[in-house]
Amino acid sequence: MPQTTTAALVETAGAPFSLAEVELDDPRPDEVVVRVTAAGICHTDLGVAAGALPFPLPGVLGHEGAGIVEAVGSAVTRVRPGDQVLLSFTSCGRCANCRDGHPAYCLAWLPLNLLGGARADGSATVRKDGAALGSHFFGQSSFARLAVVDERSLVRVPEGAPLDLLAPLGCGVQTGFGAVVNVLRPRPGATIVVTGAGAVGLSAVMAARLTPATRIIAVDRVPDRLELAVQLGATDTLDTSSLGSGSAGLAAALADLTGGHGADGVIETTGNALVLGEAINALAVRGCAVVVGAPAFGTQVPVDVNFLLPGRTVTGLTLGDSETETLLPTLVDLVAAGRLPVERLVRHYKFEDINTAVADMVAGTAVKPVLTF
Repeated sequence: MPQTTTAALVETAGAPFSLAEVELDDPRPDEVVVRVTAAGICHTDLGVAAGALPFPLPGVLGHEGAGIVEAVGSAVTRVRPGDQVLLSFTSCGRCANCRDGHPAYCLAWLPLNLLGGARADGSATVRKDGAALGSHFFGQSSFARLAVVDERSLVRVPEGAPLDLLAPLGCGVQTGFGAVVNVLRPRPGATIVVTGAGAVGLSAVMAARLTPATRIIAVDRVPDRLELAVQLGATDTLDTSSLGSGSAGLAAALADLTGGHGADGVIETTGNALVLGEAINALAVRGCAVVVGAPAFGTQVPVDVNFLLPGRTVTGLTLGDSETETLLPTLVDLVAAGRLPVERLVRHYKFEDINTAVADMVAGTAVKPVLTF
């Protein structure tokens, strides 16, 4: 029999979140019911809530959940009731990319996670007054006290692990971390530039500090964020507000900082096309720019093809190109050892204060809001 729970709904594009009683569908054989104890808020949630992405509304968002397993489907083998779990993206598990260890590039990723608003067969996991809601967001829709979750969306963590700190690992932290360790893989002495000192960018800074890179340059326009970046491992900072409108001149400023060498790796998290163009132009020979921030669909960035010929590359990135069952437990261990201080990013809010958390995130006063249930 379907359960009821409290969820934060987005009724229409641009509307605030509102708490409502909803009904959960019974879990399928490959699904799990999770009692959510914490959920991070990500800019992707805000983009969907604003109507920037075609997710069906009204709907339930949330894709950085963490909690306790309440019940499991008949085919579930990863977890059992009582286990603590982190929630992340889902994937089909059958396509060539999933089989090759790259589920973040699952050929069904967009409908399963971001745009579909339903299971692969079109059925909803959440309803209100009998009417289907946009649901199954990243295989979880964790802005709710209970969530029906794909088995492939969750990873078990040790009993007693601090879920209110670990929730952001499922998206923002693993994205920034994976950009460094899975894509750039810095050589000894490398210079890494991170544009944007939000949760993803600061996670990249923390990851870079654990590599042989010797120079880590954080770029932002908010002095407090740049100071935090230094505390987390940045060796240099660049305040783009000193460069004038739109960060024009960033490439020149980075050239000055690096003595003309340029950046061996750039991680662009702002989603600003001008910043991305400048970041590409700041690359050293054989340098790589990793595009993480997502501007509006159709955005184009001009690139001089001849500039790329000396081994410079530009690559897109989804969720750190992570295989979650391998990476997330590693991140949990790094947090426990004090080597990945995610607590410096997190600010906690009660679930019912979700709109205050959103406002603080938009204002830039909270790096990573985490809702607690």
